[in-house]
Amino acid sequence: MTIDQIMRAAPVIPVLVLEQEMDWASLAEAFVAAGLPVLEITMRTPLALDAIRAMSRVEGAIAGAGTVLNEAQLGQAIEAGSRFIVSPGLTAPLGKAAVASGVPFLPGTATAADIMRGLDFGLDRFKFFPAEASGGIPALKALAGPFGHVRFCPTGGVRVDTAADWLALDPVLCVGGTWLVKPGDDLASIGERARAAAALRR
Repeated sequence: MTIDQIMRAAPVIPVLVLEQEMDWASLAEAFVAAGLPVLEITMRTPLALDAIRAMSRVEGAIAGAGTVLNEAQLGQAIEAGSRFIVSPGLTAPLGKAAVASGVPFLPGTATAADIMRGLDFGLDRFKFFPAEASGGIPALKALAGPFGHVRFCPTGGVRVDTAADWLALDPVLCVGGTWLVKPGDDLASIGERARAAAALRR
């Protein structure tokens, strides 16, 4: 799959910061059943790589790694079975390594210079991060103006009650959702939130 196809697979990509042990396969199955097959497992915790390995084996799941900061983490994420890579920003070493690997890559951008750096790597699909702290919808509208063919996944501060506003923007293909898994949740609660997110219109 291309990064464009991954971004168009569902309106919301769950952004998962996994801080407690769970049945990772069952969690992935719950998201897939709810209509959210694309899962971003952030590399912020020691559980991330094991979760990616388990989720990547679930039928229908498109498991990827988020918060990839450097070439070493890129290699670890790919080895664990990541189908795509998300980073909070874009450096030259990471950009070169990601493009060379052939893995679908969604780097973070917050400025016109960030986007231009990505275009130099042949990329035109980006995470807008941190979305709210970087100026929210007005900022993305202004940034998108000079880059008509570029498409975004706003992440960071996007809430269940604002996701539809972001998705209504032409340059937005999906949003990153951090509200879908909370500490102590059971799979039924997660599935309910995921179904509501999957029903959002673009």
